[in-house]
Amino acid sequence: MENFRKESDLLGELNVPADAYYGVQTQRAIDNFKISGQLLSSYPDFIKGLAFVKKAAAKTNYELGLLDENLYFKIAEACDEIVAGKYHEQFPVDMIQGGAGTSINMNANEVIANIVLEKLGKNKGEYEFCSPNDHINLSQSTNDAYPTAIKMGLLHMNIGLVERLEKIVEAFRAKGKEFHDVIKMGRTQLQDAVPMTLGQEFEAYAATLEEDISKLNNNASLFVEVNMGATAIGTGLNAPVGYATLCAKNLAQITGFPVISAPDLVEATPDTGSYVIYSSATKRLAVKLSKICNDLRLLSSGPRAGLFEINLPPMQPGSSIMPGKVNPVIPEVVNQVCFKVFGNDLTVTFAAEAGQLQLNVMEPVLSHAIMENINFLCNALDTLREKCIVGITANKEICLNMVKHSIGIVTALNPYIGYKKSTEIAKEALETGNSVYNLVLEKGILSQEKLDEILDPKNMLKPHNK
Repeated sequence: MENFRKESDLLGELNVPADAYYGVQTQRAIDNFKISGQLLSSYPDFIKGLAFVKKAAAKTNYELGLLDENLYFKIAEACDEIVAGKYHEQFPVDMIQGGAGTSINMNANEVIANIVLEKLGKNKGEYEFCSPNDHINLSQSTNDAYPTAIKMGLLHMNIGLVERLEKIVEAFRAKGKEFHDVIKMGRTQLQDAVPMTLGQEFEAYAATLEEDISKLNNNASLFVEVNMGATAIGTGLNAPVGYATLCAKNLAQITGFPVISAPDLVEATPDTGSYVIYSSATKRLAVKLSKICNDLRLLSSGPRAGLFEINLPPMQPGSSIMPGKVNPVIPEVVNQVCFKVFGNDLTVTFAAEAGQLQLNVMEPVLSHAIMENINFLCNALDTLREKCIVGITANKEICLNMVKHSIGIVTALNPYIGYKKSTEIAKEALETGNSVYNLVLEKGILSQEKLDEILDPKNMLKPHNK
């Protein structure tokens, strides 16, 4: 039978596993919040954010004479170990919870306190030597420590997302170069438009995704403004004079991010605007990514009764009843990730709006939605790049034949024979099945030499003079 130790809080005593570094308040959260099944331990950057915050707070308290040197160094050492990846299994709290993040804040306080106790040669739970509340949470409240930890975690997670986005941009750009001479038909409203190259199409995918790198970074930069020192509602009760500015300075030094103290801590404590705007950036990326996946599925449709301009790498059999069928499973799964991101962004909107007065108690679901979006998008970008984009090949002859037989190339005749006559040619070609090329010659509208020059697909890929 598992051994336990007894710990107590406002509500009384509770059994906690003897070997657990967390304590009574974490245990209550485990018992109370069996909600999503996604635990804090699944989000290592968030745990690191908590450790950064607790180390910065301890350093500030030490420098202001509130914490003795030995205890400060032990707390800092414990936080460094958590940042390095140790003890992450000791954060078993569900990401979605009541209490405005108190359970997560106390989870961090308790784990760090018990690590310190171990370093001091004491038993877990001997909090008179190092207390989760009196030492680890000194000069803090959940209402400043928790959102600051979220922001530090999101800053780190954004770096990973941007790195993956940069890689897929490179992959699309490489395909753009590979397909630079593959002439195909461009389409608007799913109808033939004018010729282009497959390379131009893939380069456009690279360009549109590249735009989102700066959007993500710019929006993430709002997370550097923190409310440490605000304590409960922004008035700074129980925090010493100068704490807010010094803690922000220490947090910047510890994390490497240009962290600053919010100019109005009462405003900053309930404010969730930075989360809303960053979430919108993940949604924007998802919208573009889903559109590209829709295009890939269309361009590879067939192989005999679709466009079939490109081949996606075959990843698995596509049907339990239709032999030989291979489906575009990678773009399909990325589409579904994007739908999830859309929904999470709406969750962020509702959660941000739902804050009342001096605190937004919905930050747990808000932060979880954004972190889930980042994780999903990171995995989707890697999967799409590795299992789809790099292996795409072009059906060059099919692309060229579609151009030659397209009604759309009549657009190139507008400057030479006028819109009305071009329309007549297009209509007759559509009704008779005859080609635009043959009709123009049969009607003696242009010489073959001039027609060949105008309708050379390569001459229709960029602006030129008559």
